[in-house]
Amino acid sequence: MFRRIFNDQNKPDYILLGVIFSLLIIGVVMVYSASYVWSDYKFDDAFFYVKRQLLFAGAGLVAMLVIMVIPYNTWKKYANLILLVCFILLFLVLIPGIGMVRGGAQSWIGVGAFSIQPSEFMKLGLIIFLSAYLATNQKYITSFKKGFFPSMILVFTAFGLIMLQPDLGTGAVLVLTCMLMIFTAGARMTHFLGLAALGLAGFVFLIASAPYRISRITAFLNPWEDPLGDGFQIIQSLYAIGPGGLMGVGFGQGLQKYFYLPEPQTDFIFAILGEEFGFIGGTIVIGLFLLLLWRGIRISLEAPDLFGRFLALGIVAMLTIQTMMNISVVIGLIPVTGITLPFLSYGGSSLTLTLCSVGILLNISYYSKI
Repeated sequence: MFRRIFNDQNKPDYILLGVIFSLLIIGVVMVYSASYVWSDYKFDDAFFYVKRQLLFAGAGLVAMLVIMVIPYNTWKKYANLILLVCFILLFLVLIPGIGMVRGGAQSWIGVGAFSIQPSEFMKLGLIIFLSAYLATNQKYITSFKKGFFPSMILVFTAFGLIMLQPDLGTGAVLVLTCMLMIFTAGARMTHFLGLAALGLAGFVFLIASAPYRISRITAFLNPWEDPLGDGFQIIQSLYAIGPGGLMGVGFGQGLQKYFYLPEPQTDFIFAILGEEFGFIGGTIVIGLFLLLLWRGIRISLEAPDLFGRFLALGIVAMLTIQTMMNISVVIGLIPVTGITLPFLSYGGSSLTLTLCSVGILLNISYYSKI
């Protein structure tokens, strides 16, 4: 099967493969640098987090290589089943005793010594289902009743279940990705404008209904008003990026990981990268993500059928939106959302599902004329 994939006539996008491996290597190196202080203090093992990250990366790479040789149209056949399983997992995580609470969110299900995050599965599952739905029903997407409304009901049902955990960051990535797919399919702008008005009202309600979200907004607007409380993370993140300058302070020489920036190996790993490798290091990483975006768009445009086009678009949109949100939080452009940086942040479900997603994207590239 691998021989069929790697031949002179048809082959996966090697540039995209190179970008993925480059980001993975940078991620493993930065997880070690960002976590060894906290890891040694908490577990008496400076390599605790990086060893687990290597395990996640290895499992994810195996999954990516397997998925890469599965014809992407296979996922269309099982789109309904995949979405059903994702919804079941989202319901299960809300049940006390099954769902695990971390950082105030009941978003994980324990599986032995590890845990899975159902919302990560839902992002990919909904992209697959929506791609199949739009490919079959694109002619109805301009109709509010037959196309637009059923699509958005499904999206916001998944969003509502994710918000019950609550996990606004993941929910926002899911909604924005799906809305971009539906818009690209040809939905009318007037429908989106009406949805935007309802969405704004709902967003205000979500913010007002949870005091910690209001605190995040006020901390974003003026973090110095509460520098030891709600503004602490963003201030410490900026303290990390600022001293990095052009070249950075050097690998492993950053100071913010010494218990200033909480859990720096996860959501704020880009801040540690900026501190240790400076503007140049940050620019290289952003450049790799832009290269991933470019190759993903090309794969989508050259895919041989509508399902492949929507699927490739959804995957690259999900990764790009998540990347933009994470980096925007780190540099203080938007409030803290608790979203990871794809390929770089520590985390099992996020990294593994990201690699599975790009495995599908690589398979689509095999059939695309790029």
